[in-house]
Amino acid sequence: MTTPTPTPSPSRPPTHLPPAAPLTGVIEGVYFDGRSSRDRVATLRVLRGGEDLAVLRVQAEGDAAGSEQQWPLRALHFDPPLPGVRRVVKLPDGGRFETVDDAAITALEAAGGRNRGPRGVRRLESNWPLTLGAVATLGLFVWGFLTYGLPAVARSAAAATPRSVLASFDRSATEVLDNGSFMGQTRLGAARQRQLQQGFRDVTRWAGGGYPYRLLLRDGEPEGSMGAIGTNAFALPGGTVVMTDQLVRLARDDRELLGVLAHEAGHVTGRHSLSGIYQGLGLTLLTTAVTGDLVSASTFAAAVPTWLLKNGYSRQAETQSDEVAGRFLMERYGTTKPLRDVLARLDTEDAEADENSVTQDDPGSFLQTHPGTAERIRHLREIEQNWGKKR
Repeated sequence: MTTPTPTPSPSRPPTHLPPAAPLTGVIEGVYFDGRSSRDRVATLRVLRGGEDLAVLRVQAEGDAAGSEQQWPLRALHFDPPLPGVRRVVKLPDGGRFETVDDAAITALEAAGGRNRGPRGVRRLESNWPLTLGAVATLGLFVWGFLTYGLPAVARSAAAATPRSVLASFDRSATEVLDNGSFMGQTRLGAARQRQLQQGFRDVTRWAGGGYPYRLLLRDGEPEGSMGAIGTNAFALPGGTVVMTDQLVRLARDDRELLGVLAHEAGHVTGRHSLSGIYQGLGLTLLTTAVTGDLVSASTFAAAVPTWLLKNGYSRQAETQSDEVAGRFLMERYGTTKPLRDVLARLDTEDAEADENSVTQDDPGSFLQTHPGTAERIRHLREIEQNWGKKR
């Protein structure tokens, strides 16, 4: 079978070659005519003269002589190199020449000033010291972004999230919490509930911020639950605070509970829940803050309770909220001891414990994302000791 000779391109120069044109080298490869997937053996060489010419010789089956085509070297297009892939030269007639002789094609590129950028990248990739340095630099950048950049972006996104989206978060998260897996209806008497609700209103009036605060009193250990939240209190992004019956019973007086509620109000006004969740669940969720997409917000809110209960707050968030609670307790009672004592009981799970029961944190606590109880107790003591000096 004889393969037709490729049709000459209109832009092809005359077949006459410049005199005394030295052969710079023959590059072996294959030719595709652009109309079929069949390849044919071919060679490419460059003739130097008044105008550098690329001479393509195609060897067809049964045709020992083959056929030749010529184009100005500047009319050829060289695809950037890819590791493990044959080099490709695109021809003006729509065909292509492919070869494994990367060095020869690279030399042609350099002679014609082609693909300077890709060739520079390739040189960098082949330089191991530079490559390792680039990897190390990238690693430092990623570490810096995750340590400083992402928290900053998350805080900014949390601050910019509309109140309507926060309200949607709270509604959806409460529905998840009240499905029986995490908590059940409170077993506290009506009078006790009214007493705690009044105390909560007192705290939130002091905290301010204009949030639609509400206190949900719930049983943290409902019968048959596998994921009960137990003795706990936490704040949802929009101003909803959950406190369990077990925590109420653990407290020795209501000053301790009001200290806990002031701490949670600090998380609300600081938008700590939202920034922590944005940071923990990834940058893709930050679009909710920008678009105000309530459908996305509702879907996202389903993950809020689990994230809060599993991960808690950052060191910075806990410290800031302890400072809020410390100010409230100092203004109302002149001491931060109520919160220090209840924190110790929560940490030790001992109803008889007080602040002196927790003297030091786990040696590895400095690696944790949230502060240890002993560290928090020391900070609350410092707030009390320095109170008079700041006023």
